Amino acid sequence: MSYPYIGTPEYTGTGPNGGDSLTTNLNQWYDRGDMAYILISTAMVWFMIPGIGFFYSGLARRKSALSLIWLCIMSCAVVSFQWYFWGYSLAFSPTGTSGFIGDLHHFAFQNVLATPSPGSALIPTLIYANFQLMFAGVTVALVIGAAAERGRMWPAMVFCFIWTTIVYCPVAYWIWNPNGWAFKWGVLDYAGGGPVEVGSGMGALAYSWVLGKRRGSTQASLNYRPHNVTYVVLGTAFLWFGWFGFNGGSAFGANLRAAMACTITNLAGACGGITWVLLDYRLERKWSVVGFCSGVVAGLVASTPASGFVTVHAGVIIGVVSGAACNYATKLKYLMRIDDALDVFAEHGMGGIVGNILVAFFATDYDTALDGILAGDAAIAGGWFNHNYRQLGLQVAYTLVVAAYVFIVTSLILFIMDRFIPSLSLRASEEAEIKGIDEDQIGEFAYDYVEVRRDYMTWGDPVPQSTVEGQEAPEGTAGLGNVTGPNGLVSGKLVKFNQPYQGDNGDSGASVDGGSGASQPPGARDPALNATGSGSGAAAPTGPAPGYVSRQPSLRTREDDIEMEVIDGEGTGDLEQGHGEGHHHPGFSRDVGESARHGGSSGAFT
Repeated sequence: MSYPYIGTPEYTGTGPNGGDSLTTNLNQWYDRGDMAYILISTAMVWFMIPGIGFFYSGLARRKSALSLIWLCIMSCAVVSFQWYFWGYSLAFSPTGTSGFIGDLHHFAFQNVLATPSPGSALIPTLIYANFQLMFAGVTVALVIGAAAERGRMWPAMVFCFIWTTIVYCPVAYWIWNPNGWAFKWGVLDYAGGGPVEVGSGMGALAYSWVLGKRRGSTQASLNYRPHNVTYVVLGTAFLWFGWFGFNGGSAFGANLRAAMACTITNLAGACGGITWVLLDYRLERKWSVVGFCSGVVAGLVASTPASGFVTVHAGVIIGVVSGAACNYATKLKYLMRIDDALDVFAEHGMGGIVGNILVAFFATDYDTALDGILAGDAAIAGGWFNHNYRQLGLQVAYTLVVAAYVFIVTSLILFIMDRFIPSLSLRASEEAEIKGIDEDQIGEFAYDYVEVRRDYMTWGDPVPQSTVEGQEAPEGTAGLGNVTGPNGLVSGKLVKFNQPYQGDNGDSGASVDGGSGASQPPGARDPALNATGSGSGAAAPTGPAPGYVSRQPSLRTREDDIEMEVIDGEGTGDLEQGHGEGHHHPGFSRDVGESARHGGSSGAFT
């Protein structure tokens, strides 16, 4: 089926649902290709939600990595129910004429079936409602990242339901419902620069402000670097893929406007990534992967309100400007003294502001008319390209109102929850922060070795140690050498080192007769030490043994729970008969200063 006309397709359905499906083909007014395209776009946008989870998880520390994935996925479930219950009706009901929020005409998805959607006559209401659900889910997932590393789970889920109802639904109504004040003003917001991007950025900023800073965030020595850059890349890939459905699907049909939106989306994301990584390279002389991913997201965000209105060349400008603006916006949280842990405001808030403003300069009536609907008498006025200079003022006013409303109302919601409802206090305890939100709130971990490392001191009997000069170590056990370091004696336990450190040589130990038995048979593995030993039947002579080398400039104590980085390397100890070697594995925190313990002597070490 093709459209040989411009404007709205003919619709002859009856009743609130379009007719009786037993007697009428309710599909007859819609092109199956358009419907299939929006259904596929809906699934693509859903993929963005776990993408946000992986992106956030990779940026966080490993002890709270799983909690962020959980928050994003669970928030999607909460919003799905809210949207069915009354969310869609509050945002898109045709009978709510207040200009601020809708009514309950579509409560529990009543009258949501085959009538033309409020977004476009090309698709039925049911498909449109599900597509818009994904937008709400993405927005809330973005906001809830503000709870990173110190927020409790249950209050966060209650907040998701309340915030979607009181904040997201009204803002979506303003711009996308024909009865909304911004829609009537002629504000241009193609796919959610206001409700999705500015809304999520300002909402996350308010959440971070009310929640407070993470424990120790004022300490320069605290390690807040991303724990898994691969997750950041994976999340970016999901987001980039999903954004083709996010922006392309917002044309509500398989048409040239959708193709143009996808083209601009990709171009803006690419240029944003290039811009950000070049800005970082200028300062650090490193090609940052996290920087590139952040720039891609910034460009995609800024393309959201613009991609369905502007010409293709504007995609380059949108990407470059948003990449630079969002890069510098990451410094604003220090000026505001708000611990926006994952830079949601810098990426989405600032990116949405940039996109909303640039629409006024580059919007054209002829690009918008590519869908065949917004043409003829229904064509938009465009922006500065069409000499519509008034559009800039409309875009600025709309952006300011959305930003102020979201920040103020979100802060009030969180303040009331935290201060007046004991069961909904937002913040986890200090002990929970030390252990990690994964352990405290979920009881599961993103990586099994987090639990291994955390509990190793309580596992069974400790490995027998021979520390008396001349005493023979029992066969089959490991002798652990004591190494004197800058902060005192190290004996297989984690201590705080203030500087990168190589353990001093061990004190001389008496050479004893090892006998015929080896303490570490060839190929044996000591599970407590994660080291492979080799050699046989030799006694360690007196003399030094090299220690490990740490790349971590500042190691914290076990209570502060930062994982140590150790260079993969080997140390060797000269033995009377045989040779011993072993590897320290990165991230493993049982530190022993001698490699001779790997070698297999049953002698004594001091």
